[in-house]
Amino acid sequence: MRRLAEEHYPQAQKIRVVLDNLSTHTAVAFYENFPAEQARRLARRIEFVYTPVHGSWLNMVEVEISVLVRQCLKRRLPDDETLAREAKAWCEERNRTGTSVHWRFTTEDARVKLRSLYPSTEE
Repeated sequence: MRRLAEEHYPQAQKIRVVLDNLSTHTAVAFYENFPAEQARRLARRIEFVYTPVHGSWLNMVEVEISVLVRQCLKRRLPDDETLAREAKAWCEERNRTGTSVHWRFTTEDARVKLRSLYPSTEE
């Protein structure tokens, strides 16, 4: 986070970071790892945006990352530049071909599997 704020985006007033709800993903971690003044600067500039706990779109993101790893990154890469170039090429090809995740979890599936989370309209 420090590198993101101070090296990659030093001019940004606010940086929104999307992440899961892991308990370590809070501004408190800044104070545990940096001097108070630096932690305060980071906490003021970085906004945490948490993914939904039961968000199906998160599963789609995980599927895409898994495909990226299997198709592109499951081999030894010599340096960060090669990693960035390979991942960018993979992403551009994926976007060019319009590849998408085909989500098969239907509303009916949700009503069965997640019945404790969704109210029933039938009595």
